[in-house]
Amino acid sequence: MHVTRRTALTLLAGTLVRAADRLPANKNVKWALGSNLWNYFPHVQFTDIFDVMKDTGFIGVRVTQFPKILQTYDITAEQMRKEAEKRGLHIITISFNGPAHDAAQRKELLASAKTAMTFLKTFDANLLVVFSPNRSNLSEAGFKTMCEGFNQIGEVAGEMGFRAGLHNHLGQMVQNQDEVDRCMAMTDPKLFWFSPDLAHLYLADCDPKTNLQKHKSRLMMMDYKDAKKEGAKFQDKIFDLGDGEIDFPSCHKVLKSMNYKGWICVDLDTARKGPRVSYERCGAYVVNKLEPIYL
Repeated sequence: MHVTRRTALTLLAGTLVRAADRLPANKNVKWALGSNLWNYFPHVQFTDIFDVMKDTGFIGVRVTQFPKILQTYDITAEQMRKEAEKRGLHIITISFNGPAHDAAQRKELLASAKTAMTFLKTFDANLLVVFSPNRSNLSEAGFKTMCEGFNQIGEVAGEMGFRAGLHNHLGQMVQNQDEVDRCMAMTDPKLFWFSPDLAHLYLADCDPKTNLQKHKSRLMMMDYKDAKKEGAKFQDKIFDLGDGEIDFPSCHKVLKSMNYKGWICVDLDTARKGPRVSYERCGAYVVNKLEPIYL
């Protein structure tokens, strides 16, 4: 059968519509990705990241390595804002860390947090994801000082119209279950929230669903990325959604039970066939396995 150009274009349009139907809905749950994945691949323009986001249905991005990222991609905050707006995308937060365990550096810590949130205000963002210091600094006194620092970050955040929340991470001061629970107990729920990474919870022998349930009143946003407890290097343990061992449907049921409305970041640390393929696969898992539970 001879296919005319008009027929070919019509078929292509139909394919694109069907593909668009399979993208994450971004209704109650809005889906984001993390910019850090691109550090493991040959350098691209930041607009290339935006194009992958738009094509795969991940409409938000968590910026990492701020403020260095602006130099890395030779882009200003204003240019980033304009390019995101062109595509209907959002900068939702950054990965923030600092010496919260050291009271002598508190002034600089709070100034740095304020700088980060001032940058995020450019994009009408209102979340600050806070990592704990390196695990080499772990001590009883340091943990207490860290939590005091987190409360003060939360105070500054509140004054700026933001929420700040803990992001657990392997190799950092808040890694294990007792540390997650202690940090939540030692910080003020009116000031400091919870922004868990489910893969890091799982790899630290913490049950993701239990943590979401236990701290659901303080859930600010979260990372969904899959993992297996095997492999020599950390990156070998990280997988696209549905390819690992984490029970995301049970986690999604917790979100449904609390009528969660907010962001989930699929912040992959590896993409075995490249970022676009991984986010296409993760998007398909969202549509086929998670959205039937809760949109």
